[in-house]
Amino acid sequence: MPNPSTSATTDPARPTAELAAFAAALQWSDVPAAVQRRCEDLFLDWFGSVLAGRPARAVQALERVMFAMGPAQGPSEVLTSRRSSSPMVAAAINAAASHVAEQDDVHNGSVFHPAAVVFPAALAAAQALGRSGAELLTACVAGYEAGIRIGEFLGRSHYRIFHTTGTAGTLAAAAAVGRLLRLDAVEMTHALGSAGSTTAGLWEFLRDAADSKQLHTAHAASNGLLAAWLAAEGFTGAQRILEGPQGLAAGMSSDADARRLTDGLGSRWTLAETSFKFHASCRHTHPAADALQRLMREQGISAGEIESVTARVHQGAIDVLGPVVAPHTVHQSKFSMGTVLGLIALHGRAGLSEFDRHFADADLAAFRQRVHMELDAEVDGAYPARWIGKVEVTTRDGRGLSARVDEPKGDPGNTLSRPELEAKARALAAYGEGASAAEMDEVIERIWALADAPRVERWLVRLPA
Repeated sequence: MPNPSTSATTDPARPTAELAAFAAALQWSDVPAAVQRRCEDLFLDWFGSVLAGRPARAVQALERVMFAMGPAQGPSEVLTSRRSSSPMVAAAINAAASHVAEQDDVHNGSVFHPAAVVFPAALAAAQALGRSGAELLTACVAGYEAGIRIGEFLGRSHYRIFHTTGTAGTLAAAAAVGRLLRLDAVEMTHALGSAGSTTAGLWEFLRDAADSKQLHTAHAASNGLLAAWLAAEGFTGAQRILEGPQGLAAGMSSDADARRLTDGLGSRWTLAETSFKFHASCRHTHPAADALQRLMREQGISAGEIESVTARVHQGAIDVLGPVVAPHTVHQSKFSMGTVLGLIALHGRAGLSEFDRHFADADLAAFRQRVHMELDAEVDGAYPARWIGKVEVTTRDGRGLSARVDEPKGDPGNTLSRPELEAKARALAAYGEGASAAEMDEVIERIWALADAPRVERWLVRLPA
């Protein structure tokens, strides 16, 4: 590969370069066995999310446009339609699809959804380059470690306005693809520099029930991939894109902490801290949903007995969920605390089918009006490292009840087992009609053996033209 004309350094005083050097040098043998297995778990979880997003109108629109602009055939697999195209096209479509059902993973401390941007870009590149399963997984670990740290670095102020998955996610995708391209530390720094210059993603779309969230992941995955491929061709990028005086922190954060970029590199594996989603909604609703489930179960009360619910939350939940007062679409309703708690109260769960069938029901709309969020000092102080759930319920006969959850279902300390992940992936595939039960059995078996695969092949049989 041609070497860029400018140089990079691994000086710890320049954390962009240090992070790039780590991603470039990472080997599968460097990754602890428990983290290796967790990466496989996350890949399966993502695979199901892609298939669940297949029929979404926004995904289908993006796919039509991408195929109109890109090749009709190529080395990289588009899981939603079983077609193939260039790596950029495949990465964009698969990334958009994986962020619709709101079942993809999340890292608490960075408030970042790594799977939706790292796996689509890495899979597309691995198939195009003929890489092995171990190389694909290694690249994904590199992408997670870089992206999560960048999300933590940008801080809470960034997330109030910017969708971190669209911003930090672009650099995470670049790190993953750069590892598959076997970039050296200098080239990887340039890849991150170019990726950082193209980051985007604003929360304003929630007010209008717009489709932008799917565009955020599509843009991040494909632009990160492009940045890495350009670096392999000698294209240069900013050397201090994260910490520089006109870099990401300067433009997008007021509480950035550069120490978070390199803290524990190679010893603290942030991928292992990533949570799986249990409810099919924005992660900010999950702690309160779990707490309400616990309260109703332990107190033996029904939805009809509830006069009001107060969810005691962190400021991030208010910032993201607050604008969604009267949701107009299924996807927008996943960002409504009242809708999610109403589904829990009325139907016992907030799964994909519950949103589809009931988000516009009159009884759910009435319950939604009785749900309120209040900032809680303890919850806000623990966030984002811990996402505590607290609810207070007033019953129609005047009782005051409360419940809390310190670790929502899906968090590392309350995680999903492999049988639970397999069941979830099968359910997601069935929901989107993206794969048959027999096909998912084969996919699951292949994922558990992916580290030994000599080459990353297609996952699903190509449909007839």
